[in-house]
Parts: sequence; structure tokens; C-alpha cells
Amino acid sequence: MAMKKAATAAAALGNQTLAARILYRSPLQRHLHATPGSKKIVGVFYKANEYASMNPNFVGCAEGGLGIRDWLESKGHQYIVTDDKEGPDSELEKHIPDLHVLISTPFHPAYVTAERIKKAKNLQLLLTAGIGSDHIDLKAAAAAGLTVAEVTGSNVVSVAEDELMRILILVRNFLPGYHQVINGDWNVAAIAHRAYDLEGKTVGTVGAGRIGKLLLQRLKPFNCNLLYHDRLKMDPELENQIGAKFEEDLDVMLPKCDVIVINTPLTEKTKGMFDKERISKLKKGVLIVNNARGAIMDAQAVADACSSGHIAGYSGDVWYPQPAPKDHPWRYMPNHAMTPHISGTTIDAQLRYAAGTKDMLDRYFKGEDFPAQNYIVKEGKLASQYL
Repeated sequence: MAMKKAATAAAALGNQTLAARILYRSPLQRHLHATPGSKKIVGVFYKANEYASMNPNFVGCAEGGLGIRDWLESKGHQYIVTDDKEGPDSELEKHIPDLHVLISTPFHPAYVTAERIKKAKNLQLLLTAGIGSDHIDLKAAAAAGLTVAEVTGSNVVSVAEDELMRILILVRNFLPGYHQVINGDWNVAAIAHRAYDLEGKTVGTVGAGRIGKLLLQRLKPFNCNLLYHDRLKMDPELENQIGAKFEEDLDVMLPKCDVIVINTPLTEKTKGMFDKERISKLKKGVLIVNNARGAIMDAQAVADACSSGHIAGYSGDVWYPQPAPKDHPWRYMPNHAMTPHISGTTIDAQLRYAAGTKDMLDRYFKGEDFPAQNYIVKEGKLASQYL
């Protein structure tokens, strides 16, 4: 029943037309839909180990395999699931030459480079179980005529809720208090000297798509001053309901903000957009939440600004690369509330993106189109938000 509800929800999410999203086109195209016969499908997911059996709905891990193994094998297809994705000797690399479909997630991404695309002679379809396909070289995929799709909308609620939580954790200086308790200490002053109310603060979101809008809606009851920057202005009625103000110039908006939330895709334009120079222009003591993509930030510039106090707190669940290496500077910078990439992989989100992935595979086998909003690359065209 949960899977059925999730499938319905995933199919209903989003109303953006393909024409509005897709601008880039390449003349080369592989088969958009499945050719006859058995297909080799490879899924790359994180390993759950002892946690795999603790929840029957834990389908987003390697052991769960999105819950589609029996269905795929009953149709005569080969389904291989692995967490081993990096390097020339990885399990994924062994299957690149003859796989037809590759499924990955943003939480344990299989980086699909132009080199891998060139080796994958049978590859037709790249699916992201979740949202965010920047782990794929999208221009190379478009040039090769591949189809790239994701389960648009499947985890927007999960991520927006997580962002709100992180804002409150930073504003109230929660983590030092938690660490005091587990360490047997008690020092109220050490927490209170930099703890504030959220009410009355200026919160700006860089990007106001599905997640950004949901976050702004959830922030309204806190009586914040809400700002947003996006390439598209939201519907005036919705903007009025939320009480958010559109800021056309990002660099005009950012210095006004007490809290900045990143909600923009990782593209060539946004990669490294928060560098040392831009960070230096932010309000001293700013708080930053980033559940979008780690590479939007200059990692060392963020760490340095946290160390100097220019950034008073940084929280997020995205890193580059993922999994993050042990020497990543964000692990050791002060006043951070970082986690592994978890915000969009709640059990509820897993059920939604598993159902959406199954739906797209079923359509692929039948030669049917996907929901328009799910396409990232179709017929050599690249979705506009990735340009």
C-alpha cells in the first residue's frame, strides 16, 4: 500500500512542461526506449549492512535494491546491485561495457564521466533514484543520445524539512549544548552567548524551485524576513501568500541575510559560486545551510571563514566528492553541523523514489514516455536548469 501511494504521489508531482525546461540539443541519439530482449540493469546504492534488516521499507540501500529485483527478474532482465563504484577495478566498471540501464542515487553517486559513457556501448538510460543528476556528465550524455531522468519531486519535502531543522540548530547554537551533555559538562554561558531567536531574522534562499518554495512556506510562521533569488520569479499569488521578496541580483541579496540557504542545482555556472571573494561580502556572523551540492561552495574558503568567525555556522549534508574523504576540511572546521548525505533519503522519500524509478523502467520497457518533468536529457536536449 505504501509503495502504491508513493507511486501515485511521484507521478503527480510537478507540472513543469518539457518545452519550458529543455534548451540544449544534440543531433546524435541512441534508442530512447528499450530494444527487444533482456536488459542488463545495474544499480549503485550505499550499503546498509546490519541496518538493512531493521526496516522492511529500507529500500534505498544496496541490500534493498529499490525493491525491484523480483519484478525485474520476473520479466527476464538481469539486475546487478553494488556499492563499489570508483576506479578501474570497481564492480561498476566491470559492467560498464555491456549494461543497458544504470541507476544511481545522489547519496552514493556513481560518477558517470564522458569516458564511461564512451565505453558503455549498450547504454540507453541513466536513472537517478532521487533528485539531482550532476554526478553525470550531462553534455556527454546528450551528445551520445542517452536518456537521463530522475524522480522529480520525490524527496523535496524531506529536504525542505531537513533544511528547517538545520537553520534552527545553527540559530540556537544547539550542538555545543548537546556535546556538553554527552561529555558530562554544564556551561550555559558557552551556549547562550551565540544563541538567537529565528523570529525577525532575514533568511534568503539561493534558488526557489520545489525545495526552496517549500522551505519558504515552512519559514513563514517564524515571522522571518524572507528573500529569494532565482532565475524565475515565482507566481505573484504564491509569493504574496508566503510573504517572500524576490531579489534579482544575488550579490545584492546575500549581504542582507542572517541565514543563507542553498537550493540551486550544481551546474557549470554554480560550481564554486561561493568562493573566497563572495563569502567575504557576506554579513559577518552569517549562517549557511547547504543541502544542494557541496561543489557549489569553495570548500577551503568555507572552512577558513568558519575558522575566522566570518561564517558563524555552516550546516549541510552534501560534500564533494561523496563519500567525503577523511581529510575533508569541513570535518574539522569550527561551528559546523555537517552530516553524511541523508536529507533526501528518509524512508518516506525512499518509497517515493523507488516507486518512481520502477514506473520509469516500466515505461522504458513498454516504449512509453516518462512524466515530462522527470527528463534531464531527452533526444539530445539538456534541461535548462543544467545549462
